[in-house]
Amino acid sequence: MRAAYQYRLRLSKKQTAELDRWLEMLRCQYNYLLADRFNWYEENRCSSNACPLICHLPELRDNPDYFSQKRTLPQLKKDRPWYTDIHAHVLQDCVKRVDLAFKRYLKGDSKGKKNGRPRFKGKGRYRSLTFPSLGKDPIKGNLLKLPKFGWVKIVYHRPIPDGFKIKTATVTRKADGIYVTLSIQDDTIPQTIPVDEVSNPVGIDMGLKSFLIKSDGSEVEIPQYYRKAQKLLKKIQKTVSRSKKGSNNRKKAVAKLGKAHKKVADTRKDFHFKTAKNLLDNHDLVAHEKLNIKGLARTIMAKSVLDAGWGQFLSILATKALNAGLLTVPVNPRNTSQNCSNCGKKVPKKLKDRIHSCPDCGYVADRDINAARNILNLAVGHPVSSKACRATKPLGGVGKKPALSR
Repeated sequence: MRAAYQYRLRLSKKQTAELDRWLEMLRCQYNYLLADRFNWYEENRCSSNACPLICHLPELRDNPDYFSQKRTLPQLKKDRPWYTDIHAHVLQDCVKRVDLAFKRYLKGDSKGKKNGRPRFKGKGRYRSLTFPSLGKDPIKGNLLKLPKFGWVKIVYHRPIPDGFKIKTATVTRKADGIYVTLSIQDDTIPQTIPVDEVSNPVGIDMGLKSFLIKSDGSEVEIPQYYRKAQKLLKKIQKTVSRSKKGSNNRKKAVAKLGKAHKKVADTRKDFHFKTAKNLLDNHDLVAHEKLNIKGLARTIMAKSVLDAGWGQFLSILATKALNAGLLTVPVNPRNTSQNCSNCGKKVPKKLKDRIHSCPDCGYVADRDINAARNILNLAVGHPVSSKACRATKPLGGVGKKPALSR
C-alpha cells in the first residue's frame, strides 16, 4: 500500500538559495534534453523515399531515449562542474520526466490518450525535484535529511505510521512556501470485503444543486469555494494585469494571486477528504456514477463542474476505500435519473422536473434520491423492495425514505 504525506519545510536563506539554484540548473538540463528529442524527431521522422530528389538529408543518428540521455550525465558534470552539486538520482529523475513527457506526446499513455506537445520551461517554471531514494532513518525529530542537500527543518505535524517505509521525497515550491511530499509504502495489503458480504451499502448521486445526495435521502451541500472567492480573485487579477511586467509590484501581485488560488484549491481538497471519510466511516460500499467529467467541463456548466471537483473527490474516495479494504463501485449513469428505482419502469422527465413520480407503481421521490437508489441497485445487483419504497406524496419535494431490501 502506498500513501503520500506532505510537510512544510522551514529552510534557511542559504538553503532556499541553494534549492533555487538546483531548480534552475535542472530547468536548463530539462530544456536541453527536450530540445535534443525534438531535433531528432524533426530530422529523422520521415523516411528517405518521402523526400524530393534534390534535398539534403541530415546524418541519421540513434533515437535519444531515457538510457542514452542518462549516459550523457557523466560528461555533463565534466563539462559543467557545477552540476556535480546536484545528487545523481535527482538528475536522473529530470531525464525521466523528459522521457515521460515525450512518450505521452508521441504514443500516449496506457489508454492511448496523447498529451500535447511538451513545452520548454521558462525561468521559475521548474518547481519541483525528486529524490528517488533516501538514506536509512532520514527523519530525526523535526529534521529531514535529503541526500547531498543536508538536514532541513520540517513541520512534522503527523508521524509516519508504523510499518511504513519512506520511498521517495519530492520537494516542491508552491505559492505560499516550500513543501516536501514523502511517498511511503507498506507491504501489507488490506483484504477487500466481497460485494456479497457488504452490510451497509449506499449509492450517491453527484450534482450541482447539492454536492451529493445519498440513497437514504441525506445530502451534502455544495460549498462552491471558487464562486465565493471569485470577486477577490478578480480584484487581484486586475492588479496583476495593470502592473508593469518585470516590476516588483507585479511580482507581489502574482504571489498574492497564487496564494489566493491555492487557498481555494486547499479548502476544496480538505472538503473532499472529509466527505470521503464520512462516507467510508458509515458505509462499506459506495456506488457512484462513472461520469464523463472532461465532457461536462466543455459545456456551459464548466465553471460549476470544475468548482465542484468531482474527479478529485472520486479519486480520493477510491484510494481511501482501497486502503481501508472497502468498496467503491462505478456504474453506468445511463437512465439512472429516468428509471424508477422501485419497479424499474422508465419515466421520462426533463431536467427541470425535480420530482420522480412513477405512474405504474405510484412511487414518488426526489429525482436525485431516485437516481441514487438506481445507482445502488446497479452496484449491488438487486432491486429495492417495491413495498417498502412505495410513497404517496413528497414532503418538501422529497418522498419517503424507503428501506433497503436484503
